[in-house]
This record gives sequence, C-alpha cells and structure tokens, in this order.
Amino acid sequence: MGRWTPWIAAGLAALAAAGPASAQQGFGNPRLDEKNLRQVSPHVWVIMGFPNVGFVVGDKAVLVVDTGLGDPNGALAARVAQKLGGHGQKLILTTTHFHPEHAAGQGGFPPGTEVVRDKAQQVELEQDGQKMIDLFASRSAEMGELLKGATVGKADVLYDRQTTLDLGGVHARLYWFGAAHTKGDEIIYVPEDKLVLPGDVVENRISPNIICDSCSPRQWIAVVDHIARLKPELVVPDHGELGDGSLVAQERGFLADLDRRARLARSAGEPVDEAGKRIQAEMEGAYPGWTGLGNIPQSVQRAYADPG
Repeated sequence: MGRWTPWIAAGLAALAAAGPASAQQGFGNPRLDEKNLRQVSPHVWVIMGFPNVGFVVGDKAVLVVDTGLGDPNGALAARVAQKLGGHGQKLILTTTHFHPEHAAGQGGFPPGTEVVRDKAQQVELEQDGQKMIDLFASRSAEMGELLKGATVGKADVLYDRQTTLDLGGVHARLYWFGAAHTKGDEIIYVPEDKLVLPGDVVENRISPNIICDSCSPRQWIAVVDHIARLKPELVVPDHGELGDGSLVAQERGFLADLDRRARLARSAGEPVDEAGKRIQAEMEGAYPGWTGLGNIPQSVQRAYADPG
C-alpha cells in the first residue's frame, strides 16, 4: 500500500465505528447523519449512509460526490461541505449516476453551486429521473417525505469522456468510461490520494445490479478495467463497506465468473429463466458473504441479450 496505508486502515476503522446503517445496500435509513462523517484520506471525507456521500476538500473548492435522497439530504451534504472547507471555498457537486439517492437532492444545494456531470448521465436523468423519483417516493412514507418537491436537476458543466477539476492542492478527475450499472455511470479519481469513488460500479461483496436494458456484464467489466488502470489504493463505493484497491479485482472476478456462466448456458441453449435461477444458486454457494445475489437472474438476461 505504501504511504496511504494508515489512511486506508483509518477509513476501514471509521466504517466499523459507523454501525450497520452505513454498511447497507438496501433501503435502510434514508436520512444522512453528519455523525457518520469520517475522514478516509488526506483530502477526502465521507458520510457513511444511503448512499455514502463523498467530499474532496481543496483550498479553492470542495467537491461533493452525490446528494443523498432528496433536498433535505442535499442541504445537509452542502452544509457539511461548507464546514469542511471553512474558508468560503467554491462548492461543486457531481453525481455518480441518475438514481434518486445519488442525484435527487440537488435542489438542497445553495445557489452558486456548480454542478458537473457527464453528458450520458444527464440524458438518462432527463429521460428516466422523474420516473425513478416517483418510484422511490412510493417505497415508504419517509422516502416520500424526503423526495417531496424533488426535481430532475440540470448541470452547469457537461463533459463527454473526462474532465479534471482543480480544487486547489488536490484534483478530481471525472470519467465516463461507458455503461455498467446505468448508462451514465461517472467515476471520480483523486490522484493525490490514490483514491477512487466509483459509484455503484465497484462495491464490496455486493452483487452487481445491471439496471439499464442495454447494459451487460461484459460492458461492466470493460468499465472496471478502466478503473483498474488508475491503480487506486483506496475505494469509496456508493453503498456498503470501504476497501482498498483489491476491491476492483474482486468486482471484476465476480463479473467475469457471472458472464462466463451465462455465456456457457446461452451456448448450450438453456432457457434464460432456467439459467438465471441455476446460476444464482451456484453463485450463492461460490460467494458466501455476498449480498444482492437476487440480481443475478436479471444479469443473466442482460448477458444473453448482449451480442458481444
């Protein structure tokens, strides 16, 4: 690990102290709590929760990565960012993808916040964002309350493949490597800290959830391969536990195994529904301790539909 090993250890210890609510993938407490704020590297902090919201703190600007679910959470994230800056730094917001816990709190940020995201994500947000807001709002009374008045946000800066933000003493490189979890997944890399915030694309023992109907395990693997080339030493996923750079290879290995099993089944002419159930059962045995394995039948369907 080299020079960042103490920070990696501190980040993992911080997660353990944060309690079960911070290590979830599902729909636990949707309210962010400033008490779950932890420093995980020299320039990066995170509120562990649903989702894990990141802060990259520079001398000129503070970048917030994701909003939390709805404007009340967005407002809390903005206040935390301003406290972490402490010198009136510019506030910048970016979102890893269009799902409501990641992007539907934009309205809680103060006027003057600069919003940056990739073009593919903005298109997806405008096409499907309101539908997802309505879906999440229907899941519980608390989610409905948090999402009251939430709207699809616009970006001040849109980029195609990559842009770099100079925050003052630290940089954030924002990438769109292609579709994986969604069509517009954004990856944020902080080179000074060798840290990546990969959204839902790399998580810690959580089965990949392939949402978009044109996505596939093969495409997700391609995005993970791009992340691997960054050689991160610390990974801050949007959901679940923090980890070191080995999470990238772990994610790829799971996806490659899933894709291989699905392609063999397709080649053998096995009906997709039967293959999905069988492969889920096999991988439940092969990957003890993983969560979200109910996603596997849908992932198998995506693999069957992928002509690549």
